[in-house]
Amino acid sequence: MSDSDLSAIYRREAASGRVSYGEAVVLHETSRTRVTLIPFFIPHSDHTELAVKLVTYRKQKSVGWIVSEEKSLTLNGPASRKLLKALREHLAVAEESDDGAYLLLRVSEGTADIGDHDPSLVASALTKVLSQEDILEHLAGVDLSDELVDSLRGAIRIREMQSAVANLRLKLTSGETKEQIYQEWCQQHSWAFGSAYVVNDDVRNITASDNIDLLLPTVIAGYRDLVELKRPDMDVLRYDKEHRNFYWSAEVSRAIGQCHRYLDVLHEVATNGLRDHPEIVAYHPRAIVVIGRSADWSEDRLRALHGLNHRLSSVTIMTYDQLLAQGERLLSIVASADQSMPEEVD
Repeated sequence: MSDSDLSAIYRREAASGRVSYGEAVVLHETSRTRVTLIPFFIPHSDHTELAVKLVTYRKQKSVGWIVSEEKSLTLNGPASRKLLKALREHLAVAEESDDGAYLLLRVSEGTADIGDHDPSLVASALTKVLSQEDILEHLAGVDLSDELVDSLRGAIRIREMQSAVANLRLKLTSGETKEQIYQEWCQQHSWAFGSAYVVNDDVRNITASDNIDLLLPTVIAGYRDLVELKRPDMDVLRYDKEHRNFYWSAEVSRAIGQCHRYLDVLHEVATNGLRDHPEIVAYHPRAIVVIGRSADWSEDRLRALHGLNHRLSSVTIMTYDQLLAQGERLLSIVASADQSMPEEVD
């Protein structure tokens, strides 16, 4: 088996403890519709059954992405195997024929005829193949136009972002609360924190006793900011009925105090670069705390969070739903610049 045949599959226990699930895969997406595949692993006494759920989301202006139940479908183990068999038989066309519908890619001639096949599905398959390291190595030695190279990179990047956003949404909707799970996601997809940041550092120990969740270099100056992650099931705001105002929960207050200490230490030890990593410089750093959920918040509560944030110094509190919304917004900006993404026709 070659390296190109290997891929990472993550399997995690669901909140119910009765089944496990894998990361969602975005099969198709337009500006108004998204289709994802969610694998489920169902344990039996003598085997584990693989079932899949095809979930369709539709975007509504007022609430964002919502599940379209009438267009979603669950396939049990036998049905999933039949689907796999049918796909293999129809996609692995061994030779040309005058009859039937088939997909033909003449690599040697540099031409491709996709017939009546959905261009978005073909593009998805191609970007998945072209993103493999061994394929990219060969592409590097081929004389391709700058426009084609940029298009390929853009398509691959959009696919990666789509899957990342779908995976974060699945984690939240499935009730996942383990902080480590979200830490891994944020380390892999630090772009979700905004276009001001590029990629996170591998370094997390700023001193022998201080280990932070994430260090993010800014695009403009390269100075580091930090991210502190808490669980999504923690409270963010509490309400004082007597004085009719919202205030930080105990969990957020502790996180703010923790971040202020980290900021002081980071500014002290990394103003001219960390001792063992002189490239990591932090000058008057800021901190982002991600904690709790806000999907069902009222406008008053959201407004209170905004106001309380503006009265903090060097620390910003955001919820996991806001992180998800920010990632979706960045994805829409990137996707809107890609002319190859088709619009759905109702």
